[in-house]
Amino acid sequence: MQKSILNLQVPKVKMEYLSIIFQEVYKILFLLVPVLVSVAMIVWLDRRVWAFVQKRQGPNVVGPFGLLQSLADALKYIFKEIIIPSSSNKVIFILAPIVTMTLALIAWAVIPFSATQVLADINVGVLYLFAVSSLGVYGIIMGGWASNSKYPFLGAIRSAAQMVSYEVSIGVIIINVLLCVGSLNLNDIFIAQKYVWFFVPLFPLFPMFVIFFISALAETNRPPFDLPEAEAELVAGYQTDYSGMMYAMFWLGEYANILLMCAMGSILFLGGWLSPIDMYPFTFVPGAIWLILKILLLFILFALVKAIVPRYRYDQLMRLGWKVFLPLSLTWVVLTASYLFYFNLLPIN
Repeated sequence: MQKSILNLQVPKVKMEYLSIIFQEVYKILFLLVPVLVSVAMIVWLDRRVWAFVQKRQGPNVVGPFGLLQSLADALKYIFKEIIIPSSSNKVIFILAPIVTMTLALIAWAVIPFSATQVLADINVGVLYLFAVSSLGVYGIIMGGWASNSKYPFLGAIRSAAQMVSYEVSIGVIIINVLLCVGSLNLNDIFIAQKYVWFFVPLFPLFPMFVIFFISALAETNRPPFDLPEAEAELVAGYQTDYSGMMYAMFWLGEYANILLMCAMGSILFLGGWLSPIDMYPFTFVPGAIWLILKILLLFILFALVKAIVPRYRYDQLMRLGWKVFLPLSLTWVVLTASYLFYFNLLPIN
């Protein structure tokens, strides 16, 4: 009798586990598919903004307004031959773009699009975002080293030094925000900005928003800080020996990281999914729409910088990070903490 009961219970338990697994897979796909589509769309937007500044059309042939140009490019990369250099470390050479793209995508697990629309609502969401974005340098180092060529290796070394330098400044900037909020939970950061956003020019954290924006450009290797991929002296940097879909995975990871930095800027300084005006009809718009609009606003600024600002020299880049941004952000931490302590405004949880 006991055996028959056990035999009846096992399939039931298995079905429960399978339903949980299917639910989690559905949530992950529900997040990743829009992110991948968004990457394709911002590539189109990036090219259109750049073309607008230079008074030309940009992509406008494939699909209405050229919207399907990114899809055509993706299909081209899928069918192109993947060439692996004979002198390269083949295992690491193949793993590098996979690591880059994976790290860029898993960071979106903690991004809340509203009070309830989040894949993983963890109490240390800020630390998770900072940690995952910092790990992105490993994929680039792996790709540059595994190519066994001097130009990719120099590009990877440049990228490592650049990303580590500006990660320090970004980390100190985040401390300023956390001092004002008193929590590492992303939803708590939104709630703290219910009445005033941290990027408002009259608010003490506005200089940190400016430094964060410039540091995000360096962190994601965007112009004018695209020195790891500088075609004038390094051919294409760490991507030189990559082709086909492996090159496209680097490309996807880079733009997904750019979107992630725009999302972090929106969360830390622009109020995230909160509406700009707390009254109807602004509050009627879903929070996810507001967050997407803020991310798009920051990305357009990213694209304008690419089209307008000339490239830095590498020594100027490192001097800016270590001798300007780091001392300024550290000084601002002391000033912010002193101000909050003096006026008894430190949040205590």
